[in-house]
Amino acid sequence: MQDKNEIEKLNQLKNAVQLSPDNLLLRAIYADALLSSGNSAEAEEEFKQLLKKEPENMELHYKLANLYHRQNKISKAVVLLEPFINRDNAPDNMLLLHINLLIKENDTRQAAKFYEKLKQRNPELKDQYLENLLGARYEDAKNNENEDENGNVRLRPEEDAPADEDILLEKPDISFKDIGGMDSVKEDIAMKIIAPIKHKDLFKTYGKKTGGGILMFGPPGCGKTYIAKATAGEINASFIPVGLHDVLDMWLGQSEHHLHDVFEYARRNTPCVLFFDEVDAIGASRSDMKTSGTRGLINQFLMELDGVNTSNEGILILAATNAPWYLDTAFKRPGRFDKIIFVPPPDAGARKTILDIILKDRPMEKLDAEYIAKAAEGFSGADLKALIETCIEDKLKEIIKSGIETPLSMKDIKKTIKTIKPSTKDWFETAKNYAIYSNRSGWYDDILKYLGIER
Repeated sequence: MQDKNEIEKLNQLKNAVQLSPDNLLLRAIYADALLSSGNSAEAEEEFKQLLKKEPENMELHYKLANLYHRQNKISKAVVLLEPFINRDNAPDNMLLLHINLLIKENDTRQAAKFYEKLKQRNPELKDQYLENLLGARYEDAKNNENEDENGNVRLRPEEDAPADEDILLEKPDISFKDIGGMDSVKEDIAMKIIAPIKHKDLFKTYGKKTGGGILMFGPPGCGKTYIAKATAGEINASFIPVGLHDVLDMWLGQSEHHLHDVFEYARRNTPCVLFFDEVDAIGASRSDMKTSGTRGLINQFLMELDGVNTSNEGILILAATNAPWYLDTAFKRPGRFDKIIFVPPPDAGARKTILDIILKDRPMEKLDAEYIAKAAEGFSGADLKALIETCIEDKLKEIIKSGIETPLSMKDIKKTIKTIKPSTKDWFETAKNYAIYSNRSGWYDDILKYLGIER
C-alpha cells in the first residue's frame, strides 16, 4: 500500500506533467515513480507516450520491456528490444533482459550465444543462475566449436549448389480481377512491372527496360503476398517466393550462394516475378549488425538487384515487409526497390468484395455484406477471414448442441463482430511514430495521409 507521502508525490508529478506535457524529462521521472509505486498500467501508458516522442531511446525501450517481462508479456518485450540488441552500444542490462526473455521462449541456443558475447565484452560479469539455466548450451557457445583459433567462423565444406527442383516455382492462376480493391496499388504495379512486358516496343523506343523492383509495406494480412502472385498471373509469368528459410545458412558464405542461385534460376525462367516476403529479415540495416557474415548477405543482395556481371532483364522483383524502417536504406535507392508502395487495410468497397469471396458457397441467410464492411472499419483481409471463421465455429457449436442445422445469419455476425478488434491498430501505433519522427525522406507520407495527419 502506498503511504501518504508517496501518493502526494505522485499527484504533484502528475499535475506537473499535465501543466508541461512536452517536458520529456519530467514525464520520464513520473513514469519511473509510477513504476516504483506499483502502478504498472499507468507506468506502461506513460512509457508508451514517451516512446512516441523518442522512438530510438534505448533506456525507454528497456524500461517498458522490463515491465512487460514482469507482466509475463514476453513477445511484447522481445519486440521492444529487437532493434537494439545487436548494437555495440546496447547496455549490459538490456542484453541480460534479452537473454532472460530468450530463455522464457525456450531459445537457449541464442540465449547462450548472447550471454557469451556479453561475457567477452565484460569479463567481470558472472551470473551463476543464468549459467546453470543455460547449462550445456553455454559450454558450446563458450567453446565456439565452429570457430578457428583466431575466432573466425569455419567455412562449410564445399557442396553442390541447390538443384533447380529445390527452388519453388509457381504459375499462379489468379490475376488482378481476383483482388478486391487496392486500385492504386494495382495501378502502380501495372505501370512499373506489367506495362513494360505488354508494350515492349513502346518502352524500348523510350529506352525503358523491363524489370525493376517494388517494395510493398503495410500492416500484416492486407494482401501483399496475394497481389504479388496476382502480378505474376496477370502477365503469365513464373512466380518464385523467397523467404528467410530459403536463403539463410549457418555456414559462412553459403547464404550468399543460396541467394545467387535463386536469382540465377529466375534469370533462366523469365519473365519471372521474384517475391521476397518479410524482406527486412534478409535486408536489415547493416549499421545494426555486428557480424560481417550477415552484412555480406546484404551486399550480395544489393549486387543481385544491380545486376552486376549479369542482366536482370525480364525479372520483376517484388518485396513485402511489415517493418520498412528496419530495411537497409541502400535497398531504396534508384534501380533497386525504387518504387515504394504503401498497402493499407482494405477500404469499405474492398472489404465487401473480400467478404463476398470468403462467404461464397457457405450455408447462410441473405447477408448484408455492405453493413459488415462498414462495421469492420480497419480490418485487414486476414481479420475479415478470422471474423467469418469465428462466426462459423460458433454456429457449429450451436448446431451440435441443439441438433438443428441453421444457416449463418446477420445476427450471428453482428454478435461476433463486437468481440473482434482489427489487428492493424498495433501496427499503426508503431508506424505513426516512424512516420512523424523518422521520415525525412518522405517514405512514410502515405501512412500520415491514411491517418489524416499533416506532415
